[in-house]
Amino acid sequence: MPLTIVPSIDLRNARLVRLQQGDYQRQLDYDIEPIDAIKSFVSAGAKWVHIVDLDGAKEGKPAQTKLISQLASASGLSMQVGGGIRSREDIEQLIRAGVSRIVLGTRAMEDWNWFRGLVHEPRYSGKIVLAVDAKDGKIATRAWSETSQRTAIDVAREVSDWPLAAILYTDVAKDGMLQGPNFQQTRAIAEAGKVPVIASGGVGTLDHIRKLKELPIWGVILGRSLHEGKVDLAEAIRVGA
Repeated sequence: MPLTIVPSIDLRNARLVRLQQGDYQRQLDYDIEPIDAIKSFVSAGAKWVHIVDLDGAKEGKPAQTKLISQLASASGLSMQVGGGIRSREDIEQLIRAGVSRIVLGTRAMEDWNWFRGLVHEPRYSGKIVLAVDAKDGKIATRAWSETSQRTAIDVAREVSDWPLAAILYTDVAKDGMLQGPNFQQTRAIAEAGKVPVIASGGVGTLDHIRKLKELPIWGVILGRSLHEGKVDLAEAIRVGA
């Protein structure tokens, strides 16, 4: 089963950065323009890009939509975007900006009835990605600053038959650390339901990608490992094919 490699960029103040374990006090800055990063993804053969609006995640409202629109126009890549998206208005604005998939986390978990209704609207069928972020298996929200008693696996089971584009699973403890994703939990979530799963957090080597390819998942997000040259994107895409 092919594994889709999805390069990612995290945006803060229109710059490309990375947070370790979601901590805004542990920010890594990269000396590359977002548009140049996107162009390098295109050159390597990527079809998708994942963008996180970190200002939006912190403020609870998308803050980088203009830049995201520019990146969408310049690259031609299919984009999935998350960070601070809390309303239909936010979603529509991003769709108009050229975004293919909208990633919802905090609002989905905190207002489940709203989220269920949204996902089942024909207009949004196959366009919504549910961000399942977890600490020790428990759901984390609000830029990972709060946790609930709900488990990631329970959520995956509940949405099994929903018309979601994917579940984006991130183990917060692994994110940005390059020491490997949570393979066991990723497999458990993928096997808990029928929605395609995208793994995120911790990938630092091609061996991690090879191991993920053995799991029943759709794709994997690559961020810090690409920006720091630890994984070559074109090679990763070949491994995933």
